[in-house]
Amino acid sequence: MMLRLTPFLAFTCLGLTVGHANNWPQWRGPQGNSLAEPGNYPSTFSPDQNVVWKIKLPGLGSSTPVVWGDRIFVTCGIDGKDGVLAYDWSGKEVWRCTFGPERPGKHKNGSGSNSSPITDGKDLVVYYKSGTVASLTLDGKVNWQVNLQEKFGEDTLWWDLGTSPVYAGGNIVIAVMQEGESYVVALNPADGSVVWKTDRTYPVQKESGQSYTTPLVAEIDGKETIVIWGADRLTGHDPEDGGVLWTCGGFNPEDKPMWRVIASPAIVDGIAVVPYGRTKFTAAVRLGGSGDITATARLWERDELGADCPTPVGRDGKAYILSDRGEIHCVDIQMGKDLWVGEIPRAAAKYYSSPILAGDLLYCAREDGVVAVVKIGDGGMEVVSENAMGERLAAAPVPVRDRLLIRGVDHLYCFGQP
Repeated sequence: MMLRLTPFLAFTCLGLTVGHANNWPQWRGPQGNSLAEPGNYPSTFSPDQNVVWKIKLPGLGSSTPVVWGDRIFVTCGIDGKDGVLAYDWSGKEVWRCTFGPERPGKHKNGSGSNSSPITDGKDLVVYYKSGTVASLTLDGKVNWQVNLQEKFGEDTLWWDLGTSPVYAGGNIVIAVMQEGESYVVALNPADGSVVWKTDRTYPVQKESGQSYTTPLVAEIDGKETIVIWGADRLTGHDPEDGGVLWTCGGFNPEDKPMWRVIASPAIVDGIAVVPYGRTKFTAAVRLGGSGDITATARLWERDELGADCPTPVGRDGKAYILSDRGEIHCVDIQMGKDLWVGEIPRAAAKYYSSPILAGDLLYCAREDGVVAVVKIGDGGMEVVSENAMGERLAAAPVPVRDRLLIRGVDHLYCFGQP
């Protein structure tokens, strides 16, 4: 193992964009950091145990459901079209809406509906592999609809679109990082018009510019900042115009091809934990500053530690890194050293979903349909349960309001304590 430390850099405390505590308004939860609000969430469940309700979905999708008020929203294909459905908390369908033709997924865990919706409590925004972006009221009325690929060029990703929209600077921001021309665009929530569009194309080798990550929105140096990971670079952008505030490189020093990235970074105490290199590396970057911050901001990096698909989660000076094979490293965020290492019992299948931390329970969903619930503490971890859902999983679990929503390839489940 290689562990390299770089000098400490003073920083302003991080404050992530906050959503309503009792809702789940985006892919990684209320604050966009994979941390659930405190609650009484189930630790054992299955299609026959602790089920509040179960719904057969009309089509494929790998997006994570979002929650606001008395509604649960989920995207999927519906009769060959991009679709979105709303359910109430009894599991009853309230409305559904379809848009243009669906572009099916290529990967076995992919779909035309990989991107998770977002909501500000007033409107719902959906995004699809077809390039369609649409805004709806929470009652299902379409406000507007645009297509990024028709506006700005075809999708050149080799696999299925994975990034989700975020809210930043009062706009809807989407990062399109692909082979060739890449960009970040901000849309006006009122009508879908382009507020700004900034180029994010860098000279990289084949496939290394392709990114399936979702931007993070954080308060850095007292300023709201869009943090974007892809093309061998971590960049900070001004939400007002998309301009680059700072850039951190050094993630592909040998300029290798095929270094596309899937896992998004996690931000803990103003430090971004960045997995890269197809499971081989993880680095920590102190966020902030201006210009090229590579030499001063990289705190540490490690080889033989990483995750290709699961995004890390962290709090209280610790980061939890779940590998694709189920190994969990609890890492000191400042020094990069393991505080403990544990492992979920091995299987042939991988972890594509990102783990979610609710209190001391870490929910980890494996592609073969098994959800491991892991109790974490200062001294280590304990596997509380392994829960077989009986269908493939790629979406992140959603612990909210003392319920646990699990979205499988066929069904949406709601679990609760007995």
